[in-house]
Amino acid sequence: MNWRRTSLWGTIAISLTAMFGDVAHADEVAKIGIAQFGRHPQLDLITESFKEELSKLGHQEGKNVSYNLKQVNFDPSLVPQMIGQLLSEKPNLILTITTPVSQGAKAILQNTDAVGVFAAVSDPVQASLVQSWQGGDKNMTGASDLQDIDAVLNFTHELLPDAKWLGVPYNPGEDNDVAVLRIIKDLAPRYGFKVVEIGVETVNDIPVRISAFKGRADVLYVMTSNLLQSSEPAVAAAAQSVAIPVISANDANVRTDSFLASFAVDYASVGRLAADLAARILKGEKPENIPVAKPAPKDHKPVISARQMEKFGLKLPASLSSCNCMVD
Repeated sequence: MNWRRTSLWGTIAISLTAMFGDVAHADEVAKIGIAQFGRHPQLDLITESFKEELSKLGHQEGKNVSYNLKQVNFDPSLVPQMIGQLLSEKPNLILTITTPVSQGAKAILQNTDAVGVFAAVSDPVQASLVQSWQGGDKNMTGASDLQDIDAVLNFTHELLPDAKWLGVPYNPGEDNDVAVLRIIKDLAPRYGFKVVEIGVETVNDIPVRISAFKGRADVLYVMTSNLLQSSEPAVAAAAQSVAIPVISANDANVRTDSFLASFAVDYASVGRLAADLAARILKGEKPENIPVAKPAPKDHKPVISARQMEKFGLKLPASLSSCNCMVD
């Protein structure tokens, strides 16, 4: 999907230039728009924790802040319309969740005085949302959900010490996926992994593309891909059909015993980081002066499915015996 439809977004941006709210004063109700790509446990958690953290920082819903949440059921063609609808309410800022939504918002906001705070963007520099990790942009800053890939690969090696071939499905049309794949390929040799990558462009591709890892991969890693994470049941079914264990960047399907394990960023922490930035902007700070926030190692946690361990005939390594991370 081409996310640089400048003619459409430029027209929307021009019509919205004067429609954005000023920085909220103490005695005013701040309006915050929330643009969520679709309903998903991780994305819902970002929204919930964002609101909770802002409340702790003095911005309480129903008292001095109001929210307008919209989502497009993971349909990228509807993103410009969603952003336009939110901006028509003259919010003080807009929270954009995921890389595609944030890219769509950036294209609209860049010629306006509107301010966006992104969340769940793995590499905002690669996605052209900001120039560097050390500062924001005139219209945007935010909180990354960049996984500590080195720690993920270390965890995978600990759990599956005999695995040599790491299968990585990814969407070549999503900047987030390409950026994460590049990091994986750079770090994989450190843990004795050889990477097998297969592109997945649409949901309909999933059964065939995942099945293509049969005989070529000992374990799969499902990254923070909007396409793959929103279609995890299909990924799980395909992986199970070829008997390949899966390490995920999302623990939801580990807890339902569909995937073997996850070593993932706690998405509540991503929402809290975004809320901290939003609070600073509401107080008058300029987004270009606020560096992108990144999850710390403490913001990650492992989860392992006991049933999947049994299914694949695996035993928990001694190095993970005290992780307190097994789920039935």
